[in-house]
Amino acid sequence: MTIGSSLGEARRAAGLSVGELSGRTRVREALIHAIERDDFSQCGGDFYARGHVRNIAKVVGLDPEAMVHEYDELHGGVPLPVRAASVFQADNPIKIRESRSPNWTTAMAVALAIVVVFGVVKMMGGGEETPVAEVRPAVPSGLPDTPEPPRKPASLTSGRLGDLVVLQVKAKRSSWLDVKDMSGRRLFSGTLEAGKTSVWRADKGIQVTFGDGGAVSLQVNGKNLGTPGRRGQVLNRSYRATAPSARETTTPGPR
Repeated sequence: MTIGSSLGEARRAAGLSVGELSGRTRVREALIHAIERDDFSQCGGDFYARGHVRNIAKVVGLDPEAMVHEYDELHGGVPLPVRAASVFQADNPIKIRESRSPNWTTAMAVALAIVVVFGVVKMMGGGEETPVAEVRPAVPSGLPDTPEPPRKPASLTSGRLGDLVVLQVKAKRSSWLDVKDMSGRRLFSGTLEAGKTSVWRADKGIQVTFGDGGAVSLQVNGKNLGTPGRRGQVLNRSYRATAPSARETTTPGPR
């Protein structure tokens, strides 16, 4: 059997229509029809064709790597890696070494100018001390420098802390998810592989569509909520921000 016929037969055996498969893989229906006819010309190249074949194979229950390997065998094999030496060529090694050495003359001139300005300002201002920004000369490579203090992630500093919802999803088996914030902005849509854990953060709350309610376990703001539903159940959930933890709102999903 060809790649396309294998994928089509597996889809029908799984009881999925082309539209349902498109919803789970985010691959256009027209493109799925073309792939099942072994027409990969609409994929935009071998790289995208491999991705579509792998994604469809996962959902219909086939071995993704075996299907991609069969595609490579029929289309000239896996592309050879590009050697770094062929991309980065040093035309003038002397110029490269010169560009890395610090310009000590310029650094000292800038430092001296700051000292002069500081002295003039202090003399004009009498005994008052005027705060001046600290200027540090360039440190040559090889000498330790004082590290900057760690910065908080932007997602933890936006909005009030009580409005932040942190959702952690761990997949016990591969499952499709669609994750949005409360404004409808999509944070993730795709398949979470078995054994993988993902974390999303959003102000006000998070909305999730689960393709298999029994395939994942949840934590919301550090609180363990277990599995959201039964095995094979498609359902929608909303996790809104309340103090001190998020509360779960159930929206009936399709049956």
